[in-house]
Amino acid sequence: MPDSASILLVDDDRHLVESMAHWLRETSHEVETAATLDQAKAALRQGQFDLVITDLRLEAEDGFELIAYTRQNYPDSSVLVVTGYATPETAVQAVRAGAFDLLTKPLIDDELTLAIQRAVAQSEISKENALLREQLDRRTGLENVLSHDYRMLKIFDVIDSVADAKASVLLTGENGTGKSMIARAIHARSARRSGPFVEVACGALPDTLLESELFGHVSGAFTGANRDRAGKFQLADGGTLFLDEIATATPAMQVKLLRVLQEFQFEPLGGTVTESVDTRVILATNEDLTKSVMEGAFRQDLFYRINVINIVLPSLRERVGDIPLLIEHFLREASETCGRQIDGFDSTAMSALQSYSWPGNVRQLENVVERAVLLSRDEGLTMEDLPPEISGHSTSELGGGMTNTLPMQTLPDEIDGKTLREALEGPEREIILQALRLHHWNRASTADALDINRTTLYKKMKRLGLDDPRLQFV
Repeated sequence: MPDSASILLVDDDRHLVESMAHWLRETSHEVETAATLDQAKAALRQGQFDLVITDLRLEAEDGFELIAYTRQNYPDSSVLVVTGYATPETAVQAVRAGAFDLLTKPLIDDELTLAIQRAVAQSEISKENALLREQLDRRTGLENVLSHDYRMLKIFDVIDSVADAKASVLLTGENGTGKSMIARAIHARSARRSGPFVEVACGALPDTLLESELFGHVSGAFTGANRDRAGKFQLADGGTLFLDEIATATPAMQVKLLRVLQEFQFEPLGGTVTESVDTRVILATNEDLTKSVMEGAFRQDLFYRINVINIVLPSLRERVGDIPLLIEHFLREASETCGRQIDGFDSTAMSALQSYSWPGNVRQLENVVERAVLLSRDEGLTMEDLPPEISGHSTSELGGGMTNTLPMQTLPDEIDGKTLREALEGPEREIILQALRLHHWNRASTADALDINRTTLYKKMKRLGLDDPRLQFV
């Protein structure tokens, strides 16, 4: 807490104000005085105060109005009430109105000093919290979406325009284009930024579990439901719900989603009480929903409901000019994480990076940069630090000019009579199982490590019998 605080002293007792102001100035505080509500408001408009000390009776005026005015317009200024007519009810009303504390006249010097210290300390904490929230907003807002491309700049303008709208937003684009990051940016730039941001991967769960996940359930709704559980719509009340991979929702789930997106009302699974929420919904998909509607796989009425605002994210190959900017950002992050000094890619490697088609988009670029930083022995990165699909070199060429090739493998007896898909199931299952264990069964991280989208991973896990939760404990 600072030794000196800026204080606005408000009281209609002129002798008391002068005496208290003199004492406060002697204790190194800066003090201004006001006798009426209008004078106090004028002083607040003209200067910045750490603390407002006010009586509740200002001639014919009400000190509660000053408390509310200060709280609404100058939230960084704490309010300390000093009154000779205090009752327990008065204290409760003052705190509810926004006062930090209430003291009764006649004042004791030590009591007032302690109250001032506590009030100013609380004001400093509030300012620090506001700064931390601002920093957090910057990390999750558009400031973290790097681009010079005109398509992305137009998207930034749209985000600013629709951030505070209640209408649903549909984000479309290939995997790895940053749909989750854009959804968080919309939330961070909206008036709901102080509310929760809840993300659900719709393709991660079967239909019955997805319904419980979104709408919650009551005790006894199904086997194992031994208590009531709130769903994601309720958890996101007052904030934003991000539904990723919405195209994977079954027809039955689409009907339920249509109702909640129209009315923002629903019943938990197994329940009869209708819940109402104030939740902003953002949805995303990497599939062509228009085509899905034409094929009958996606409801037309739900499509029109969610397609109020459609933001199409361009692929990385459509914004080649952003690649150096993104590489610089990912290099800095990877270098800090690994504790290494990396100068960057040479011109030949940079040209190869810009010429590549990037089917995995920004996510793949980030992985390639991180791989290069981890495997490189020098501060400068070259073609040898790039994976073969980008450098164009074979595995043997990357081994320092060696021309040895991998030995021909003898086909095992186990594949005799099997189709190619059946023969590959064993190795594929083992690779996915090892990756799941390595990433502690975090499916999103596993999908990224295997360079496949989450929906593909979930489908493979189900086909290969890896969706049994008991495997996590084996």
